This record gives sequence, structure tokens and C-alpha cells, in this order.
Amino acid sequence: MNSNVSAPVVFEERTAANGARIGVARLNAERTLNALSLDMIDLLGPQFDSWAADDRIALIILEAAGEKAFSAGADLHRMHKTMLEHHASPASGDIRGNEYAAAFFGREYRLDYRIHTCPKPVLCWGHGIVMGGGVGLMSGASHRVVTPESRVAMPEITIGLFPDVGGSWLLGRMPGSTGLFLGLTGARIQAADALFVKLADYCIAQSDKAEVMAALLAQPWTRRRADNDLLLGALLRAKAQANLAPGPVRQHLDLINELCASRELQQTVAAMTALKTGDAWLDRAGATLAAGSPSTAGLTFELLRRARHMSLADVFRMEFVAALRCAQRPDLAEGIRALLIDKDQRPRWQPPALSGVTPEWVAGYFESPWKAGDHPLADLGR
Repeated sequence: MNSNVSAPVVFEERTAANGARIGVARLNAERTLNALSLDMIDLLGPQFDSWAADDRIALIILEAAGEKAFSAGADLHRMHKTMLEHHASPASGDIRGNEYAAAFFGREYRLDYRIHTCPKPVLCWGHGIVMGGGVGLMSGASHRVVTPESRVAMPEITIGLFPDVGGSWLLGRMPGSTGLFLGLTGARIQAADALFVKLADYCIAQSDKAEVMAALLAQPWTRRRADNDLLLGALLRAKAQANLAPGPVRQHLDLINELCASRELQQTVAAMTALKTGDAWLDRAGATLAAGSPSTAGLTFELLRRARHMSLADVFRMEFVAALRCAQRPDLAEGIRALLIDKDQRPRWQPPALSGVTPEWVAGYFESPWKAGDHPLADLGR
């Protein structure tokens, strides 16, 4: 087990009263709000594989150090550097030329898929900020806990990416048009709405976490997945907060469905950005969309349309190509520059308006240099 407290992920195993073991993976980059790095991904993947194959492990816990964030998303600084290098290189026309982006997105999506398909129960404790890549880690867990302090979002529209990490699959399975709305606006939601849109299963007070973890050690775990799912679910339900007041997504569900009723993106965006209700959450959502990348809006809209009847593995394969196209095109590098490098909050999007996001431009995000059997994620689900 990794006992190095300075490692980006810390692993330990705890022994329950009946001798069964519980694997614990703790994101350990509190200074960066546990932003997901390639080093973290490369530690988590093999450890999940090891625990999945170990008959002594009854349960896996995924948590994070600190009180501010489970994970605020991906570590984008190195991504920005490699994108600029790729843009200036002779290989700029080939998405395979950015080896770092291919490694990051490929291994991240592979890890997320591992969690979705893990043969053991996975408890994710999503306290504080859960955004982007953090949603990818949490969403695949079989038992997903948020706290009253959780803030969940897929805010990629602000940086010129798109709600990836399986987001096309997740958003399309939310009630009504809430997934499209959240994907286009990057709106933050709290615990009640995370439960409503099926990004979380339980809301438990952070102050109860130590008691929950202690109770896990007293459970009569078996080697049967079904037994352990029932034990874990019953324990979490007993501590979960009931009758949470509806959040803004649920409060405005009818309006959200009305805003997203059109099959045309330009009409949907026009309706959202013109909305002036005096409601701070709705108005902020519209303003974020208006200031965000037009290309991201077009790509997100098309991804949700295409993913509607796809398997999760196929969605990850589709998103991998789209993510590398984002790394190749201007907006992702420009969005990161404006938000994190120069911090001027004034991205210069290309194209600058939704009118320039033609069907041909959007279709280009899906052009793959690989034949089906050669795709780097071809083995997922097979």
C-alpha cells in the first residue's frame, strides 16, 4: 500500500471486523483542489484493477483530502503547454501528434470506465467542489455521496472543451432537458439537485463521515457483490438526509424543458441567453452560456444527440476523438489561457459567434484518424 503522504493519491486497506478488507483511495492534492493529473490517473488505474481482482476486497472507497473539494476537475496547465507546442509543430494537422493530450484523455476515460464497470461496490464521497474530471470519477461509483457543501458542475463551456468523462452519456439520462441545460450553461448544482439529476445517490453531512467510515468496518461483508451492495446501501440510507428542499433545477424544471424544446441549437441558445427572470441562478446560467465558447455549445448539442442510443464504451470512444479535436483547435487553449494563465477572463473564441458554428465545423470534431479496431479505446466493453 502507498503510505507516502506526499503522493498525489494515497492508498490504504482497512480490515473489517469479520476479516474482509476495504480499499481506500484518497486524492491527495489539496493545494490544487485535488485537480486530476496524469500522475493521479496512472496511480488510480492499476490500483483499481488490483482491488477488483482481489477476493479479499469487499468494497472500494474513493475520497479526497481536505474540506474544500473532492476534485475541481483536470490539471489544465500542462495541457495548455502541450497544446501550444502541438499547434506550432509540423504535426498540427494530426490529432495523434499531441501525445500528452492523447495519454491524458485516453487514460482518464479508461479509469472512469473501470469505475463504472468495477465488480466491487465503489463508494465515492464527493464533498465540496466536484467538477469536470471529478464528476467523471464520482459518476461511475455504485454508491455516490454528496454533502450539503457539495457544488457539482460540468463547466467546460467556459474553457472551450465539452462535458466529457462520459458526460454525453450522463447528461442524456437526466430528467427532461436538464442535462442539455446543465451542459450548455455549466450551472452549479447542490446536493438536492445532484440527487434529482442522478449524479448522486445520498446526501450525508460531512460531520457524519467518520461515523460512516467506522460503521463500514462493522458490516458482515461477504464475497458476493449483491450482498455487499445491500449492506452498503442500507448503511448510507440510514445516515442520509431526507426531505431536502428542492434545488433550482427541480424548481425550474418546466421552464428548463421549455427553453430546450427546440431541436435547433440557435433557438435554444437564444432562448436561454435572452432569459431575464431576476432569479440569480437562472440569470447566471444564461450569462455563462452567452460568454462561453460557441464551438462548445455546438459540440455539446451534437454529442448529446449522437450519444442518445450509444453504449457507455462507445460514448467514451466518441468523446476521445472529440477531446483531441478540441486540443487541436483554438478554443481549448484560448479558454485555459483566459481563465488560468493570463486570467483576463476575455477569451477570443474561434469562431466568435454561434452563427459561425456550421454543421461542417461541428462534424469535424468527430473525424477520427483510426479505424474502429485501431482506436486507442477499442477494447472498452469487449
